[in-house]
Amino acid sequence: MCLAFPMSITAIDGLNARCEARGALREVSLFMLQDAPPAIGDFVMVSNGQAVRQVSPEEARLSWEMWDLILAETPTA
Repeated sequence: MCLAFPMSITAIDGLNARCEARGALREVSLFMLQDAPPAIGDFVMVSNGQAVRQVSPEEARLSWEMWDLILAETPTA
């Protein structure tokens, strides 16, 4: 299974971006999005250090709401 999380782009350097989500910062490759490169402030879905697609702010918000629901229902060991 492949998981992707929405992150906001805070800086771009060529095909690499600095992204943030809920206080977590990551260096992310934009290689897969070079046909339609995102800009600072855009949201991307990130999986394994790769931005796999661009999403709207609304899609990013809804994704995080879904993750919150999943995590709230997950029992802790």
